Amino acid sequence: MDRRWLPLNALRAFEAAGRHRSFTAAAQSLMVTQSAVSRHVIGLEDLLGIQLFERKPHQLALTDAGRRILPVVTRSFDRIDEVLEEVRADKGTPRRALKVLLPHTFAHQLAIPMLKDFRAEHPDIGIDLDSRTVAGPMERSADVAVVYSEPKVTDRVLDLLWMVRLTILCHPDVAATARPGDLAGFLGAHDLLHVRLDERPKTYLWDMFARSAGCPDLKTDRGLVFDTAQMAAGYAMAGEGLALVDPLLFREEIAAGRLVRPVDLMIDDGYGYYLATDPDDLGETAVSIFRSWLIRRFSAPPFTTGGRSAPDGNAP
Repeated sequence: MDRRWLPLNALRAFEAAGRHRSFTAAAQSLMVTQSAVSRHVIGLEDLLGIQLFERKPHQLALTDAGRRILPVVTRSFDRIDEVLEEVRADKGTPRRALKVLLPHTFAHQLAIPMLKDFRAEHPDIGIDLDSRTVAGPMERSADVAVVYSEPKVTDRVLDLLWMVRLTILCHPDVAATARPGDLAGFLGAHDLLHVRLDERPKTYLWDMFARSAGCPDLKTDRGLVFDTAQMAAGYAMAGEGLALVDPLLFREEIAAGRLVRPVDLMIDDGYGYYLATDPDDLGETAVSIFRSWLIRRFSAPPFTTGGRSAPDGNAP
């Protein structure tokens, strides 16, 4: 559609009606008459040649087409509003800043050296970093987001940074209790440290590991449950328990000997770290630079070679 004829007022009326599921509430939010909102929506439907709402008594519901269009329009208006507010706050000062969302453990274990290097190369691009839970509306509000996810099809552009592989990490004193040929005994003698994973049972990862290790009868419903891999690894570093985590996230701790790998066994949990970007933002200079830089960063060792250090301690 030629931008000269882009129906901005009609899109604004449609977006408000879609959010409120009411022409009356939409009119109140826009401070116009209900008839004006209705007229704009009808005009948009005529332009597109398809109905956007199902109009029933005391009820307004989006059609399939309406549900497809609404989030795009909302996101676009949100972005325009955000940029206008930034320009107004900066009083016209040029500004290039990216809002970046990172998972908690990723942010705390990798973000500092990563962002330090990026800023050294691109000092003119600011970073607004958020390491809260990355999902849903929060992910949508960011310019770029790293998400921990299974492979899936979404309306975002997903670039795989690396596929996760899990192994046991523990304190050196705990690893020293391992006996050759008695993996089941070693696992049974220590607390299992679980990390919550989506809606899956808390034992999901340890059950997978036990099957791969040839210990299908291992009692996995015990130990502690943590929100993040960083917390599980931190507990293990304190001298208790076995953390089942990706060693790429704890390379410094392994190199310093604070965590060791007592078992030469790794499993794929089917998850990976993906860079999520809105396709509408790919042409934006700052987004494009950061996306390309991050992909190159994770296309180098150790992320492309498995990156898993040799096992430490006594392997059962």
